[in-house]
Amino acid sequence: MAGQVLVEQISGLYHGEAIVALGGVTSGINHKSAASTLQVGTQAVAGDAQADPKHHGGVDRVLHHFPREHYGQYRRWDMMTGFKDAPAMGENISTVGLDETQVHIGDIIKIGEVELQVTQPRSPCFKLNLQFGHQEFALAMQQSGRCGWFYRVLTPGNISAKDSVVLVKRITDISVAEAMHIYFLPEFDAAQYQRLADCEGLARSWVNSLQRRIENQAIEDWQMRLYGPQK
Repeated sequence: MAGQVLVEQISGLYHGEAIVALGGVTSGINHKSAASTLQVGTQAVAGDAQADPKHHGGVDRVLHHFPREHYGQYRRWDMMTGFKDAPAMGENISTVGLDETQVHIGDIIKIGEVELQVTQPRSPCFKLNLQFGHQEFALAMQQSGRCGWFYRVLTPGNISAKDSVVLVKRITDISVAEAMHIYFLPEFDAAQYQRLADCEGLARSWVNSLQRRIENQAIEDWQMRLYGPQK
């Protein structure tokens, strides 16, 4: 498993600093552009900005990786108004041939000079509904698990558009797809939450959220995240 090439060559690299209004809220999702190289630090990507540091960015979410073929699936589901493709999800890394079932929480991944660790699936929010012109887009992502994933940076450096994605080490048995499934189970399941919370490498915010659920014996309300402020 170690040293396994997951993708021979990435499809695209993206970054952007523009933060603009999107349906009345600020977002950087729609203003990333292609780059030949990403300069990746332990805290952030050079030239990449986040409008909402509480829910995006930080050491556990420095880079967002999104499978390009998911755009085609969302189009087939008629979840988009108009044609959109990478980097409309706000991703930094786009690939073909690698999805959430093949990547695990805690995986050590090497791309170019940079060593990364998979921390969490993307947790969809209502800004995706605004971005793609469909009020159920975030819910569709939550239910389908076609969400992409985030990395923390273990070794900073440069990623080139010609680099491969290589699995260096696998340390857990929970894929990104399974993590997404567990986190968004429709019914409370303390045992599954604990299993995921104990998963080495999982983002601290997800660990904290799972622990709160177990303590409260309840799932938090998802309405605001999925649909935004209701008039």
